[in-house]
Amino acid sequence: MRIAIDARIINSTTGRYVERLLHYLEQIDRENSYIVLVPTKDKDFWQPTNPHFKVETIDFANYSLPEQIGFKNYLDELAPDLVHFCMPQQPVLYTGAHVTTFHDLTLLNTYNSDKNWLSYHAKQLVGRYVFRKVAQTSRHLLTPTEYTKQAVVDTLKVTPDKITVTYEAADKASGTLQPFEHPFKQFILYVGQQSDYKNIKRLGDAHQELLKEHPDLGLILVGKKNDSIRANEAYFTDKGYVNILFTDFIPDQQRDWLYSQAAAYIFPSLMEGFGLPGLEAMGYGVPVVSSNATCLPEVYGDAAHYFNPLDTHDIARAIEEVLASETLAQSLIQKGFKQLDKYSWQRMAEQTHDVYMKSIN
Repeated sequence: MRIAIDARIINSTTGRYVERLLHYLEQIDRENSYIVLVPTKDKDFWQPTNPHFKVETIDFANYSLPEQIGFKNYLDELAPDLVHFCMPQQPVLYTGAHVTTFHDLTLLNTYNSDKNWLSYHAKQLVGRYVFRKVAQTSRHLLTPTEYTKQAVVDTLKVTPDKITVTYEAADKASGTLQPFEHPFKQFILYVGQQSDYKNIKRLGDAHQELLKEHPDLGLILVGKKNDSIRANEAYFTDKGYVNILFTDFIPDQQRDWLYSQAAAYIFPSLMEGFGLPGLEAMGYGVPVVSSNATCLPEVYGDAAHYFNPLDTHDIARAIEEVLASETLAQSLIQKGFKQLDKYSWQRMAEQTHDVYMKSIN
């Protein structure tokens, strides 16, 4: 069988899912042939070690006319037995056998204030049509949590038996960790995107409240600077906030050193499909303080200390309780290690491979 994997997102924030899937598929399947489709700029990002896998380059932007026409024609000519679209963005008129991963439905349910209002809402309208069409035409759907599965069922009107939940996992960075210079004796940490639904402004508000009891406490925000991050930076500056550091892009070894040194990892998001950074923090023995929204209690279980993400005072309350209690912090750390054992990238790949075989047959 010839299986094509649409890996255009491999070098993005969701790309870890794709890279780990490919890594373990190479170990699982040495019979079928795989064509991994990536943008030209990412042609060297992932290199196969299994001779049954090969990389081909394509350049079709998400939600574009070339994606709808050119990508469809490309796949028609390629004629694989199955295509795995690792995101819902795909040619809606493609009629070949395919499966699709829905990581979340944030595109349909959020608005990022750094975007043009008209173009963003136009994209949402297109996305809503594409998502519904994809849910109908895919032979099977994959989601990273039961929460996202139910959201897809409710929003896109598909039956639950058409969806398989394939939980993701967390890895530590390879190589030696590298210190990241910062001015704080103690700090709390956030890693990742900073779109509006990530709720970073309220996290900053809560951090300033914590300074009354912890005047030296820092807040470090890790992520490559873009319009969303610059908007948060401007908000904090306008408010006169102190002890907040935006790192911009840093290598994984420095990011993970910050994980290992943090007093707590804070995840204030209003909406998630899985919430991988919290698990990464648990792997470094860091207590996790998390929003109680959407899938996060499902993923973190009793290994996180929760707050209402819409309530700044409650965010500060939960962080303060962890900072003030070594007993609570150590309990969360130990529970975090146990929680990590529930997740496996290899199991995710095995489940995905099973979906491939059933969908083809």
